[in-house]
Amino acid sequence: MSDELKKAGVGNSSSQRVQSPFKVKGKYDMRKAGKLLEMQLAQTQEQQRSEAEDQIEKELAEALGGMSETDIFGNEPAPARKKDQVQPAGPKVGKVYRIHDRDIFIELPGSRTQGVISSLQFPEGVPEIGTEVQVKIEGFDGPNGVLLLSRVGAVVSNANWDTVAVGMVVEARVTGVNKGGLEVEVNSLRGFMPISQIEMFRVNELEPYLNQKLQCMVAEVDPLDQNLVVSRRDLLEKQREEAKEKLWADLKEGQVREGVVRSVQQFGAFVDLGGADGLLHVSEMSWQRVVDATKVFQPGQLVKVIVLRIDHENRKIALGFKQLEENPWAVFAKDNPPGTVLNGKVTKLAEFGAFVELAPGVEGLIHLSELAPTKVRRANDVVKVGQDISVKLLSLDQAAQRISLSIKALAQNESPGPEPEEQVPSKPAKPPKPRTTPLRGGTGAEGVKPLF
Repeated sequence: MSDELKKAGVGNSSSQRVQSPFKVKGKYDMRKAGKLLEMQLAQTQEQQRSEAEDQIEKELAEALGGMSETDIFGNEPAPARKKDQVQPAGPKVGKVYRIHDRDIFIELPGSRTQGVISSLQFPEGVPEIGTEVQVKIEGFDGPNGVLLLSRVGAVVSNANWDTVAVGMVVEARVTGVNKGGLEVEVNSLRGFMPISQIEMFRVNELEPYLNQKLQCMVAEVDPLDQNLVVSRRDLLEKQREEAKEKLWADLKEGQVREGVVRSVQQFGAFVDLGGADGLLHVSEMSWQRVVDATKVFQPGQLVKVIVLRIDHENRKIALGFKQLEENPWAVFAKDNPPGTVLNGKVTKLAEFGAFVELAPGVEGLIHLSELAPTKVRRANDVVKVGQDISVKLLSLDQAAQRISLSIKALAQNESPGPEPEEQVPSKPAKPPKPRTTPLRGGTGAEGVKPLF
């Protein structure tokens, strides 16, 4: 029996038995033991290959007798390759050099081995020869001697236990649901998507996802146990972050954009513009007075909004909705010059007067001094909320959206003036009787002493 199996705990005598990690309930898991044996054999072969290469390099150095590559080829020597040097991971830029059926062959700089990628990863169409493509190395096809590539951001269609890796974008078909999430299949590989990794928001119903094909990222993978965990949320967050940077680069004030309402509060709604959220304040929702934003918009609703203000430093966006509708103030100002008598409804009372709705989205103010011909201390002494009244328009400022109204002016115009008194024809005055006695204070009668 081989040493590898003895190390795995298979075939040990009772006196020398070692507790094996593959022993479950007194029985050995031969599948795991076989996998471990294959891995150990592969490591042994790789070590032997490395030792053989070192021996060849040593013999070659002895044969050259100290001669350098410059002495042999007459040019600059190639940089020395360190032992066990691994090609740096991450995206690489290659060029298309050959196309055969659905296989597109890519030439990578600095590599003697070409790569192959499926044409299915180019939904916009097969690229022309010489086109640069950003790719990632997913594995190596030994029999054909080519690298298996995937397009950055594209879905890997040839995933298997040898090539699947964390961070890889794959397409998963939902085959079943359970209390914890979704059972999926990735190119015949069985996997699992936790319920918290399906969407960027809480999911309560799983049945609608059954039999759907979802693009997701590999979150965990264990080829030995054939355990695969995928996440759609990670992919959505990554796409959102990429879209966010693009959005902030293109965003301008005055733009009209389409978004999705993410959440609604009493003071306003947050709208996802495709990478970043903007605030639609309750005062910008309608030309009419809105008290509670939750009665106007609902989460998930698709809306068109206009960008009012942008704060790049704090990454804040102010949005408007009413600006996309016709301004009722412009229509009202055109049809109602000062002096017009209007009918309206009292909407609000304040210490300084009463507000009256004259048209949808248009309100005017009756100041306390204009509520009645007499002095008024409180507005509710004259009008009540919800009361229909007639008023006279005194002034209108369309830019400031202010209207001054009056009930007093209307009352003064409608009240009749005082009626003139009837004049009775007067009789002609009688002439005065002649005086028969002398006036006092005159010279006086004879024998009377004068005053002066």
